[in-house]
Amino acid sequence: MRPPTTVTEWAADGIRILGLLSVLAAFIWSTATDAGILALALPALLVPRLIGSRPGFDVLFGATVTVAAWSNVLDLYRTIAWWDLVVHFVAMGVIAAMALLLLRRFDVVASPGTRRSTVVLVPTIGLAISAVWEMIEWLGKTFLAPDIFVTYRDTIGDMSIGGLGALLAGVLTAGIPLSRTALVAANRKEEHGRSEEG
Repeated sequence: MRPPTTVTEWAADGIRILGLLSVLAAFIWSTATDAGILALALPALLVPRLIGSRPGFDVLFGATVTVAAWSNVLDLYRTIAWWDLVVHFVAMGVIAAMALLLLRRFDVVASPGTRRSTVVLVPTIGLAISAVWEMIEWLGKTFLAPDIFVTYRDTIGDMSIGGLGALLAGVLTAGIPLSRTALVAANRKEEHGRSEEG
């Protein structure tokens, strides 16, 4: 929980502040429902900071979560036909990779893990989160707001595209350290290799 020192770290904390200000703005100028939707994103915005995510990944995660929440508030999922699929693809990849980092941080899975385990675990986690998300949407439609758009085709489409996004994230992040400590260790190993060559 050290204070930010780089531009990227400041940007990541700026996104968290923007998230808080978004909730307050929605509460004042919009509806309580909109404020509640944006408030649901706040705990997620804190996760990268709490588990020591790499600053660049922190920024990507925070921006993705914020865009996903605001897309709901601005009704972009209904007004732009393809927007729902794009957000599911990107968000599920980023969220699944962050979830793997969280599981590694608390020693639920091996850290740092192998490239193969990352390629398998990230899409598996992504599909699991997609399923839970769709269940929450169904519960919301059934018990809270009947106007929530939930159909079988939409549910399967969202889960499929989210799974593909998580698969791509698993492949892309397999060799990239996502945590601050893993990044430092990788840099030290690289410097050590250079000094042995010299």
